[in-house]
Amino acid sequence: MSTSTETTTAAGATTERGYQALAGRFRPVFARIAEGAQDRERDRVLPFDQVRWLNEAGFGRLRVPVEHGGDGIGFEPFFRLLVELAEADSSVAHLYRSHFAFVETVGLEGPAFQERWYPRVAAGEIFGNAATEQSGNALGATGTTLTPSGPDWVLNGRKFYTTGTIFARWIAVTASTAGREGRQYAVVSTTAPGVEILDDWDGFGQQLTGTGTTIFRDVAVPAEHIIQRSVSTTHEPAFFQLVLLAVLAGIGRAALADVSALVRDRKRTFNTGSGELFRHDPLILQLVGQLSAKVFTAESVVLAAARELDAAADPGLDLTPAERYSRGEAAVGKAQLLVPELVQSAAQQLFDVTGASATSKAKALDRHWRNARTVATHNPAVFKARILGDYEVNGTIPEGLHSIGDARTAPAAGE
Repeated sequence: MSTSTETTTAAGATTERGYQALAGRFRPVFARIAEGAQDRERDRVLPFDQVRWLNEAGFGRLRVPVEHGGDGIGFEPFFRLLVELAEADSSVAHLYRSHFAFVETVGLEGPAFQERWYPRVAAGEIFGNAATEQSGNALGATGTTLTPSGPDWVLNGRKFYTTGTIFARWIAVTASTAGREGRQYAVVSTTAPGVEILDDWDGFGQQLTGTGTTIFRDVAVPAEHIIQRSVSTTHEPAFFQLVLLAVLAGIGRAALADVSALVRDRKRTFNTGSGELFRHDPLILQLVGQLSAKVFTAESVVLAAARELDAAADPGLDLTPAERYSRGEAAVGKAQLLVPELVQSAAQQLFDVTGASATSKAKALDRHWRNARTVATHNPAVFKARILGDYEVNGTIPEGLHSIGDARTAPAAGE
């Protein structure tokens, strides 16, 4: 794509006409992905081809600035596209979460780091993650370690929930370093000696996201591939969570599309009903209307939160870093308290509309609830509710999710 086209796309995406033009680039790919989604889910076929199609279409560079070869679009059009992709296949949309989070991280680093990694993203390379460990690491630390080796480093550890990594060219790995507080990020090639990626994710939903184990055994890491990071007030935690909420909104859209088609085509009915075709039965239509409202509300909430991220990033508002962070984090936190419940309810209500035939494995309609339930388990909402209450009442800056680990076995001194 030429620079002039990229510039037009980035600017035009702020209007509905511009968004439709942008979406038109990807909808043929989304439709192609949707065609085999049900079969892939049933047969557990990982979507390597589908990821390749998206990379070839430039999907992974949507948030890369125009001057670095990307589309440079804002958060709202980006999340609208992600919802559309999730409607086609929720696992494919979900597996890009780590990639787009890394792109956001690159934008917060210095020019040298950006010059190193933006061109790779623009060229179609995607990034996975290796942040979480199943057990044994203290909260705020990791069992995975980086050890100095001359001017460079050696990485050792075992990670789980490494979503998207099996499809990726690079992995952003969190690790601890002896004598240093906090964690570092090492960017490692998936083909580097000592890297082993396992397809051992056994969740009952989102089964095709590659959310399994990645092992690092004496992996050499150049010094320029290390990111020195600490817990800070950036938009990254909110962005990371909003990707999941966009995936949920897409699942809701897919459930609505499936139930609408089933009702439209159904010939059988019950003597306890009106005796009319389901497509003309007022009670059935009422249920579909209720389901539709839940799906519409969920997507609207996601996009409202995305607009808050755009506003927080607007230099013209002259916000402080704390104000930018709080605006985005609070908006996404509120969305998290609504969207999962709405989409799970819609996926459940699907079965009230269609009857026992909807439980046929051949229809695979259970995938919508299973996938929604699985996505909703991330970042427990009950903690988010408490954080938001503290923010609204006491003005406490919201805390974003940045680490998972073993809880303390005893209260800290002074508690």
